[in-house]
Order: sequence, then C-alpha cells, then structure tokens
Amino acid sequence: MRKNIVAGNWKMNKNAQETKALVDELKTRLANATAEIVIAPPFVNLSLAKAELTNSKIVVAAQNMHQAENGAYTGEIAADMLTSIGVNTVILGHSERRQYFNETDSMLAYKVDTALKHNMTVIFCIGEELKDRQDKQHFNVVENQLRDGLFHIENSAWANIVLAYEPVWAIGTGETASPDQAQEMHAFIRETVRHTFGSDIAENLSILYGGSVKPDNAKEIFSKPDVDGGLIGGAALKADDFVTIATSI
Repeated sequence: MRKNIVAGNWKMNKNAQETKALVDELKTRLANATAEIVIAPPFVNLSLAKAELTNSKIVVAAQNMHQAENGAYTGEIAADMLTSIGVNTVILGHSERRQYFNETDSMLAYKVDTALKHNMTVIFCIGEELKDRQDKQHFNVVENQLRDGLFHIENSAWANIVLAYEPVWAIGTGETASPDQAQEMHAFIRETVRHTFGSDIAENLSILYGGSVKPDNAKEIFSKPDVDGGLIGGAALKADDFVTIATSI
C-alpha cells in the first residue's frame, strides 16, 4: 500500500535561527500526523534540522545533490555528504533546477543512479510548462521526463522512488491545477509506470502534487484517488499553513 506524504520544499529560505524555530514548531504540532512528513531546508541547515528532529518521525531531505561521488565541483554536495549526516532523502529534477540550472533528463538520470547507489529515497519531479499545456503536449512532456529520467532503473529500485507532479505554470503564480486536472495527470503517470513496470510497482508508488497547494485547497486535491500527498513550496514556510495542509490527508 502506498504512503501518503506531505513534503515541504523550503527552497532558498530560512536562516539558522528561523529554521530552528520552524522545525521546533512542526515537531510539536505534527507529532501525530498520519502522513509521512518531509522537510527540505537549505544545505547549510540540514544538520541543524536533523539535530532538532531527534526522536521525531519528520524526515529531513536535501533539495538537490551532485551526480559525482566527489571531485572539483566547487559549491556542490555529494550523496555521501548527505547520508553521513543522516539525510537519506533528496529532491531531484525540480522545475527550478531544470529551468535555472539547465538540468537535463540525462543529468537527472545520472543523479538518480548516484542517489540509489547510496540507498537514498528520491523525490523525482516532473511537470509541464504553460505552453506545453496550451499546445496539448503536457502528457508527452511528462511521459518523456519520466521515461528519460527514471525508466532505466531496476524494478527493485522503485521502492526508493517518490514522484512529484508539478505543473510549472502553477508554481509561485497563484494558479493551481484543478483537482480534476491533477487527478488526470496523476492517473496518467501511474498508468505509464504500470505499462512498463507492472501493477505492483504502479500501485505502490506515491505520486505527490506540487503546484500552489494551500490550506484552502489541500483537502480537495488530496481527496483524489491517485494523489498521495503534496510537495509544498511557499506554504511550507509558515507553520500554520503547513500544519493545515499536512493534516488534510
């Protein structure tokens, strides 16, 4: 049975003091959450978050990592640097990484391989831009991202994969895919995985929705049968909003 997951991607927000304050509040208020809760602070605050969440079920994730094991890659972070501090989950392929840092499907496939080699859980992001949807290419774009980034992995590796569908046109814009649009794409993604890897993998795969989820729309979006939670951006930075969203599933 697939897990319900609510993950907060903090992006480039929160200094050390702000991180401690937010983590401490979430630790208390989400102690009895039924969904798995994930938070992804910036790299410099991962150790702090881990320390604050000792004896908590909240998972700390990285927002990105480099595909190489080590080397002359100034400013980058390797997988074993993350796992050495107890961070075993990483977000890969976020639309902002694709757009601003030119991450390609082939690069992301390499990153996935590295993460899996270190037995990390990967939250793998896929999603179309507004023009793709306007041109009715959204299904093709999402399928290609999925196939090129993930379909080379072994069946057993899917136990370490979580998908996050993020319609790029609904991130930070205030626009949101309707619950029916989200369900339509999530069902398509699950069927695409099923066609290649079988029903067991498809039915046990958690697929999160990421696109301006807010306290007032989370419950309706999460009620859809193929939506297993959310990858939350801006609303993850406010304890009240994130707690409301995280307890809406």
